[in-house]
Amino acid sequence: MPAIRRLPEHLVNRIAAGEVVERPASALKELIENALDAGATQVSVSLAEGGLARLEVTDDGCGMDPPEMALALERHATSKLPDEAIEQVLTLGFRGEALPSIASVSRLTLESRSRAAVQGWRRVVDHGTMVDEGPAALPPGTRVRMEGLFARVPARRKFLRSARSEYAACLDVVRRLALARPEVGFTLEHDGWRVLHLQPGQDMAGRAAQVVARELADNGVAIDFERDGDFGALRLSGVAGLPTYNRGVADHQYLFVNGRPVKDRLLVGAVRGAYSGMLARDRHAVLALFLDLPPEEVDVNVHPAKTEVRFRDATAVRGFIVSALRQALATGDRRSVQAPDGAAMGRWQAEPLAPPEPPALRSIFEGRDWSAPAARVAEAPAAWRSHAASVPAQPLGRAEAAAEPVLPQADYPLGVARGQVANTYIVAETPDGLILVDQHAAHERIVLERLRAARSESGTGQAAAASQALLLPEVVELDEVACDRLEDSAAAFLPYGLEVERFGPNAMLVRAMPAALKGGDPAALLGDLADDLAANGASLLLGERVEHVLATMACHGSVRAGRPLTVAEMNALLREMEATPRSGQCNHGRPTWVKLSLADVEKLFGRH
Repeated sequence: MPAIRRLPEHLVNRIAAGEVVERPASALKELIENALDAGATQVSVSLAEGGLARLEVTDDGCGMDPPEMALALERHATSKLPDEAIEQVLTLGFRGEALPSIASVSRLTLESRSRAAVQGWRRVVDHGTMVDEGPAALPPGTRVRMEGLFARVPARRKFLRSARSEYAACLDVVRRLALARPEVGFTLEHDGWRVLHLQPGQDMAGRAAQVVARELADNGVAIDFERDGDFGALRLSGVAGLPTYNRGVADHQYLFVNGRPVKDRLLVGAVRGAYSGMLARDRHAVLALFLDLPPEEVDVNVHPAKTEVRFRDATAVRGFIVSALRQALATGDRRSVQAPDGAAMGRWQAEPLAPPEPPALRSIFEGRDWSAPAARVAEAPAAWRSHAASVPAQPLGRAEAAAEPVLPQADYPLGVARGQVANTYIVAETPDGLILVDQHAAHERIVLERLRAARSESGTGQAAAASQALLLPEVVELDEVACDRLEDSAAAFLPYGLEVERFGPNAMLVRAMPAALKGGDPAALLGDLADDLAANGASLLLGERVEHVLATMACHGSVRAGRPLTVAEMNALLREMEATPRSGQCNHGRPTWVKLSLADVEKLFGRH
């Protein structure tokens, strides 16, 4: 067996760099965090070729003296951990590996000047070897330049992506850290072009609108919840997008723990659980969430890049996030994304300004002397009567006499029903525009909220919902594994009015259905419930599994598209939407109603 030996210092630094510096974005993250920990109020980032050729970070923080600069380039040297209480760390960085790790795999130029010094100092380290040092001219603060990353480590260099991909990763890092510190100004330049310019002193909502998405200001709800737990106070703040404002990928979810940007699986799962029943499974929420809790209750030292954390009581944290998010989204109630789709608006056809005359009329008026006075007013000649007879009778709109006086439209936020299009969409009129309602999506949300309301807020929360016993129990045949899943969850179905029991190896017996699902198909319902349990049952908490079950029930019990409704039924649906929380979106995150303002209508007719 070979003898045990100590690794040489340069190899140790390269191994450490492999943990900390994976690509330009990871080095950029460490440098910006150092700037923020130094008390900077302005951070400027400059990139060349996505950071592959050059990466520079300049700040106006406290700066360093020459001896401190020399110490900062040594491994495990830091000013951010004054004692050994690592569980009490409040700074973004604390491991003391960033600068020496970056310097071991690139050419690093470190320039800094403390506020008390009259001039700055510069140190240049080329792949672990100090090659130059001397005075430097710069204002108080620090400037770090990284050039030629992995130039002498070709095995690592070949794993880097294109300049465009590396730039996208760097941009994401800047956005996340800029969102974490809205009081700090940020600028980002890439290949001489200014990409990002954020003013210092912004509030969180304004910074989120600039960094995450401008539409979030109009399509999001503010979050600020606190709870006192057994281990201290929990607080969740930020902004969460409405379920109808979503994306196909989760790249617009910004999560922070005690001001530290993280990409933690527990937090991502909590967000997914909070939006369950409001988003389709292939859609993702847009949000920026800040979780604050006592530092001793979270371990930030479980990952070299500090992007993952570990909570002492993960279940309590997850439950707090889910409940706070759902409560915040409930305050949005009927809100939905209301920006008219530009492509859809562009499909409106404008009639020609001068429609051609019918041939029969043209033959009547051609050749007539209009200067001669008319002798009398006479009935139109036979040619006109024959043309009028060929015009088909106009269709009559479906209208019904009101059973009682109709109240002013202002009393109804969703307006008064005027008709139905394609037996699917309800047309309602409000004082300032028109509203189109998807009757199936709207009723699906209403049924889901009815089922949720069946749970009592007191005791165990298992008060039974109204149930409709079947005259003859129905046998539903399924495969044995699906029956096993349904049998295991049968007790969880009872509070919602669904009563099932095992009926042989490959069948389930349905004895009662929820009253809200009157007329539903038991076989289709059980098939979908079995699929939901197979996809989510093992990985979700009981409450979240129940949410999936309720969403599936609601879909089966809602008014289907293609069903004609009376005016009274349409108005009843609108009134119930106004009283139902989260009625602005269906269970899959699609809007239940959209509004066409009078201004939009006037634009269609050229009246603006």
